[in-house]
Amino acid sequence: MILSTERLYLREMEPSNFEALCAMLQDKEVMYAYEHAFSDEEAWDWLNRQISRYQSDGFGLWGMIQKTTGQLIGQCGLTWQDFNGKQVLEVGYLLRKDCWRRGYATEAAIACKEYAFDVLHAGEVYSIIRDTNTASQNVARRNSMKIVGQLVKHYYHMDMPHLVFCAVNPHCSPQSSHGSTDPR
Repeated sequence: MILSTERLYLREMEPSNFEALCAMLQDKEVMYAYEHAFSDEEAWDWLNRQISRYQSDGFGLWGMIQKTTGQLIGQCGLTWQDFNGKQVLEVGYLLRKDCWRRGYATEAAIACKEYAFDVLHAGEVYSIIRDTNTASQNVARRNSMKIVGQLVKHYYHMDMPHLVFCAVNPHCSPQSSHGSTDPR
């Protein structure tokens, strides 16, 4: 286990989570920001990418485990993403549809932001969110993030506008510009 919140455990995912992960990644409604549901191959690639991140970075998207049921209900964690030519630490989240609108994403995202600030000593964390994904934007706002920019990602043969949200660590001195660089 990496983190514990009131209702969730966040832990590294493993190959045995593939079926539960597919319940999210292969659901068109859950994946609407990606404009398509994943194939089995894409889902394996996604899972293997997280496992590689755990090994290389010490973090990635972790499995969100509901304490009362022990079920994998989503993913939330930290990944390196590009913003304005710099690698920035992003809080990302994805939740099973039957668990939407219950505060799980916000609960996990806040815990991940605090982990980034308190354990990794990050100066700032970001969430890069599809411009049409109002629910995720609201999670970022509840995570004390403000819009600091926008970008377009080219994915699945489409240009996808994204808003860039940021929260600054109150325990670090402010930086002259947004974009905490990857310290690796």
